[in-house]
Amino acid sequence: QVQLVESGGGLVQAGGSLRLSCAASGRTFSSYAMGWFRQAPGKEREFVAAISWSGANTYYEDSVKGRFTISRDNAKNTVYLQMNSLKPEDTAVYFCAARRTYSYSTNNNDYGYWGQGTQVTVSS
Repeated sequence: QVQLVESGGGLVQAGGSLRLSCAASGRTFSSYAMGWFRQAPGKEREFVAAISWSGANTYYEDSVKGRFTISRDNAKNTVYLQMNSLKPEDTAVYFCAARRTYSYSTNNNDYGYWGQGTQVTVSS
């Protein structure tokens, strides 16, 4: 079992950057593929990015490709989401999620563990 705690959200102007972190408890973090999802007010939760348990494979939603980078440090039990060139439409609560398998998924139903979320607000 793993517990997840996100941090790093905040208010930033359009064009700015933020780095989100997701710290995981437990000794088997490297056995989990990780994902980042986001949910804007009045909208469904949507996939943002994911990474395999080794970090060798990553995948991004089309609207964030080239702007966001997902990475992980298994020695620190942490996954990151570096967000550059932020846009007002990136405003949402960002969640990290874990699934105990090698490969990632873009489907939030495939993830069994979730953090509480961190708010990202991008002003125009």
